[in-house]
Amino acid sequence: MTAISGSAAAVTGAASGIGRALALELAARGCDLALADRDEAGLQQVAAEIGKAGTREVTTHRVDVGEPAQIQQFANAAIAAHPSLNIVINNAGVALLGAFNEVDQAQMEWLININFWGVVHGIRAFLPQLSKQREAHIVNLSSIFGIIAPPGQTAYCAAKFAVRGFSESLRHELAVANSPVKLSVVHPGGVLTNIVRNSRTGAGITDNARRAESIDRFDAIAKTTPPIAAQRIITGIEKNQPRILIGNDAWFMDLLQRFRPATYWAVLAKRIGRTAEKGK
Repeated sequence: MTAISGSAAAVTGAASGIGRALALELAARGCDLALADRDEAGLQQVAAEIGKAGTREVTTHRVDVGEPAQIQQFANAAIAAHPSLNIVINNAGVALLGAFNEVDQAQMEWLININFWGVVHGIRAFLPQLSKQREAHIVNLSSIFGIIAPPGQTAYCAAKFAVRGFSESLRHELAVANSPVKLSVVHPGGVLTNIVRNSRTGAGITDNARRAESIDRFDAIAKTTPPIAAQRIITGIEKNQPRILIGNDAWFMDLLQRFRPATYWAVLAKRIGRTAEKGK
């Protein structure tokens, strides 16, 4: 297990959503923090909130995880500020609305550079530091869309399935090498964050109606709050759980795709439609 109290963690996407909730909960449990995000104002708000609650050491870093050089600079600065840093949480992510023929190549590459390559570059930058610690942990945020693949999410699913496969293979490599570094991959279901509201729209979409509909549907079916998601992730770190599902919806969808790996979508589409109608 990796103890939270007395540790130091780097968290990307820390200005809002699950990342913000993780920062607050980790600090409350005695963990120092290096917080990264593109939203500098949001980072300062989180740091100020932590400062009011206790005396944890918190540093903030403006980072675009789609830029490898910025990730390396973040790692260098975070390690310099927190020499015993032993937890890295690759949480930052973005969303993109549109079917494959509505999304251009540049948009797909933008999303995959952040959601997948941001994770890979983050681990390359921090792994030498983690490997020197007595106990250390990597947390990679995939998604329930790294287990199931609904229509309209080709880019997002491509990245999140990639995070899952990369994470599982790397975890096995670390175990074979008897590394002190443990790795958990996280599959949240619907969590009440602003990821859908902040999503980009495919270049081939010419109206706003579908975007509004997507936001309404997400709000209707997303039942887990960021603090609950953060608590579940931290429990997974403490217990060295290799796979962390968040929310009853994630558990259901995971089981369904195991029983109906090629035909789960017909069942899910009806279930999601009914849930969305009830939520109106």
